[in-house]
Amino acid sequence: MRARSALFDVYGDHLGDRGYVAPVAALVRLLEPLGIAAPAVRTAVSRMVGQGWLEPVSLAEGRGYRATGHAVRRLSDTGDRVYGRADRRWDGRWHLAVLSLPRDRSARQRLRADLGFLGYAPLTDELWVSPWPREELADVVRESGAELTVASADRFEPPDAPRRAWDLDALASAYDAWLATAADTTAAQLAAHEDPDEAAFSARFLLVHEWRKFLFDDPGLPDELLPEDWAGRRAADYFTGEAARLKPGSDRFLQRCLDGGADSGP
Repeated sequence: MRARSALFDVYGDHLGDRGYVAPVAALVRLLEPLGIAAPAVRTAVSRMVGQGWLEPVSLAEGRGYRATGHAVRRLSDTGDRVYGRADRRWDGRWHLAVLSLPRDRSARQRLRADLGFLGYAPLTDELWVSPWPREELADVVRESGAELTVASADRFEPPDAPRRAWDLDALASAYDAWLATAADTTAAQLAAHEDPDEAAFSARFLLVHEWRKFLFDDPGLPDELLPEDWAGRRAADYFTGEAARLKPGSDRFLQRCLDGGADSGP
């Protein structure tokens, strides 16, 4: 697990109701049980400041970092999707992004990944579709150096063309594969730490981290476009239950780290 990705999870999943801010020492303590060393945390923080995701602040506990407004919007939207809090009512309209792609190859690759994470899929290289509008679309496209035109449509020919932009068979298989191993992965994390709260934090952290990866491939299609026995629903039910079960211990460990006492037991 990379330090930058782990920090996004810390801010998005743990610090939202704490103002999206934490002392850097607490960030180091939180990521230590995950095998991420202090120098890697500090380097990732510095890079995220340079990329506009974090900003330095002075706290009573020492130097700290707060998520920027841009980061909070991304983290809030991600959290809604991770925990299924987004409004599932669909008006039947597809949202289209017509792109004039950047010339730089790496910029195009980053843009494709960012569009996938926002829930868009390509009908062509320059035409992307999503069932849901995303507030961040314009910012993501602008930052890549591309140009954007947006539109919407309620009819396609053939009618299932937008739905086929996603490989639902492959996605269903990925959900089933994750579900087959998730319980063992959690059990292994719980057994790997003597402190029960640290164990709960580590297990829940990895659970959320792996679940978040599905956002790159699953836009959260409306229920009426999915099979009745959709594997994503079974996986989501398991994820929601396990995340809730592990949360009390995880929150206790988080608070100890923020208070500067992660080495002491509950």
